[in-house]
Amino acid sequence: MTASALLSEIWVYPLKSCAGISVRQSILTETGLEWDRTWMVVNAQGAMVSQRQVPAMALIEPRLRAGDVVLRAPGMLALHLALDQAEAPTRVKIWGQELPAYDMGDLAAQWLTDFLSQTPAGKAVGPMRLARFEPEHQRPSDPKWAQGHPGLNTFGDGFPLLIVGAASIQEFNRRAREMGRSEVAIQRFRPNLVIAGLAPHQEDELTSLTLHTPQGPVEIKPVKPCVRCGIPDIDPATGLVDQSANPVLRKYRQDPRMKGA
Repeated sequence: MTASALLSEIWVYPLKSCAGISVRQSILTETGLEWDRTWMVVNAQGAMVSQRQVPAMALIEPRLRAGDVVLRAPGMLALHLALDQAEAPTRVKIWGQELPAYDMGDLAAQWLTDFLSQTPAGKAVGPMRLARFEPEHQRPSDPKWAQGHPGLNTFGDGFPLLIVGAASIQEFNRRAREMGRSEVAIQRFRPNLVIAGLAPHQEDELTSLTLHTPQGPVEIKPVKPCVRCGIPDIDPATGLVDQSANPVLRKYRQDPRMKGA
């Protein structure tokens, strides 16, 4: 199908599973948007920690500056990390894969542990550390969906970009109101690119998306529907689970291509 639309929002998530940053522009690299999912919280065994385990991660707000990323959280002093900082090589685990990475040091580890262990979920995880993606490592997307392209990733769950239509969020909220539920903000769904001007869920039908930029056209190939986990049910403003999203999605968005997910 062919349709014209507008790129209306760009979101970057420097620290995986923490708050996102709405930006006016971003550099598109071979692994997605620059700095997206470059850092990841891990437990003492090097395994990924996400909002699925510790919902309060939603309250950690990164900010990108010229030379550093600043992490802020309620009741905590800001943590400044140089964009070129890395302490020591390490190994991390994400979705059954073991990857090379860099540990970000004891100060970052203590900051994360101090904040997240204030909640029972965080306390149960135990000491945490901050890892940085090894930029020389190539982590391809699932070849079952990638249509012959490598689709390289950093610490994203499996693909370098997540796209959503603005009208799809509006349709979700219309259905939520009909069910007597509260509307939710787009941050719940953690998109990288928000496309305006399409019909609700018309992005499902796109096989290619061309972005017209000052540097020339950029082609993006949408290849796989995103199965929603429990994270959309976490309020990004409070870091608490409220079941506001998935009960609505289950009423009309179950996909046979994803075995009903």
